[in-house]
Amino acid sequence: MKTREYPVARLSEIKAGEMKQVNAHGTEVLLARIGDECFAVGAHCTHYGAPLVEGILSGERIICPWHHACFNVKTGDLAEPPAFDALPSFDVRIADEQIFVSLPEDLTDRRVPEMTKRTTDDGRTFVILGGGAAGFMAAQTLREEGFQGRVILITRENRPPYDRPNLSKDYLQGHAEPEWMPLRSDDFFAEHDIEIWGEKEAVKVNSSAKQITFEDGNTLGYDALLIATGGVPRKLPFQTDGQENVFLLRSFADSDAIVAAAETGKHAVVIGASFIGMEAASSLKTRGCEVTVVAPDEFPFLKILGKEIGDLYQGIHESKGVKFRLGEQVRRFAGTAERVDAVLLESGESLNADLIVVGVGVTPATGFLEGIELHKDDGVIADEFLRIADDLYAAGDIVHFPDARTKELIRIEHWRVAMQQGRVAARNMAGKQEPFIAVPFFWTRQFDETLTYVGHAKEWDRIIFDGEVASQEFLAFYVKDNRILAVAGMNRDRDMAIWEERIRNGRVLSPDQLSVGLAEIQKNSTDSSGFSARGIL
Repeated sequence: MKTREYPVARLSEIKAGEMKQVNAHGTEVLLARIGDECFAVGAHCTHYGAPLVEGILSGERIICPWHHACFNVKTGDLAEPPAFDALPSFDVRIADEQIFVSLPEDLTDRRVPEMTKRTTDDGRTFVILGGGAAGFMAAQTLREEGFQGRVILITRENRPPYDRPNLSKDYLQGHAEPEWMPLRSDDFFAEHDIEIWGEKEAVKVNSSAKQITFEDGNTLGYDALLIATGGVPRKLPFQTDGQENVFLLRSFADSDAIVAAAETGKHAVVIGASFIGMEAASSLKTRGCEVTVVAPDEFPFLKILGKEIGDLYQGIHESKGVKFRLGEQVRRFAGTAERVDAVLLESGESLNADLIVVGVGVTPATGFLEGIELHKDDGVIADEFLRIADDLYAAGDIVHFPDARTKELIRIEHWRVAMQQGRVAARNMAGKQEPFIAVPFFWTRQFDETLTYVGHAKEWDRIIFDGEVASQEFLAFYVKDNRILAVAGMNRDRDMAIWEERIRNGRVLSPDQLSVGLAEIQKNSTDSSGFSARGIL
């Protein structure tokens, strides 16, 4: 491969433990210095293109500032999703304090990780039930880990895995085209011998016999199986499949149906004020609908983020014209069996509705499992390796797993966590014994305002704020039993990446330290982990 070398910086311009974005003959490159060595990789995250220099460097680990994908700075290899492509890496030479980077002629901004293919020497069949985040990431990871048997990914839908978070965000708003949504091309799956079985519904999994039975009566045996079937949206008691203008939002088809309804019907009622409901409200308002959100809590996100952040997001929505009926229950729908005309509240108020989106949570899709103990919410219970029985694993929305930090069983319904779990589960299917220790992370974007969250707090005693919530530039620390369990933030991307690393490394500060401030730490440019401590408070 032909390369050309370019001078990009002086060694004195970058300190140990720091990153610097440089220009190599028109190409943006990320330089990082570890000790006396320098490394060069692509400058932008392969997920959504975030400038990695605005993230952090922790040892050899780069953390993206937007959605916390992680890469190895020495090799560019993918360490953590939601990215699924690695960074390009470039040769570096230092001479007379000048740093030179060699770029290939056929330069690209990403590279597919090295992956194997199926061979006739390996007669095993590994099956993945579910074509969402966990299932997709597991299929890719099996090939990354060198598995050369048969890989079958089975999905209820008629399309390969796609970017599900955008169903309630950019795609619903009309800012993302359908062809932008697939995670990988058909050619990718074919090239790496990953079979996609679409429009296939499992009705029984016999873990003892290692056999799956499908709705059409056909069966499939397996050597190892990953259950990643996700959740089924809950319906209201009076909601029926025949109501043509009442929608759930879980699949591509659901989002398409809502888009079509919003083209002609301009009065939208959204039932539920958590992530799906609030993101749908934002998207429908952006599309020009008149939107009213109905929910029983006093504030949006009350049980997840607290009243202060809930009040902030309500205000953001109201400033755009969204109306709220909070502290309200829906009594019933009014109209015909085929079409709802109004949503009737317990208070007696009637809300005119051309379309209704119901976002009141999901139930784990596990009804087909035989002989497996289920949690009271119908989720499965896994060990630290995401194993629920011999050669049977689970990942994503359905799985209760032991929190690596608190040891309590938790279940998390977020895209990145599902991807992380799919990756770990696949490695364990392939023969490793890797515990799931990743730090949960999620994000939401509404009316161009993004909030991120790391860690996990089912409940809390208090929230410690750094910054003013109303300013939309703050950190919120969720404290339980004098321990920080989670952090939420707006417009503090770098600090949020730092806090994920602190949680991952077990270096979370105490609430007392937060309360008195970090003046002493802030006097120093780096802490012992090798990443900047500036701006934590």
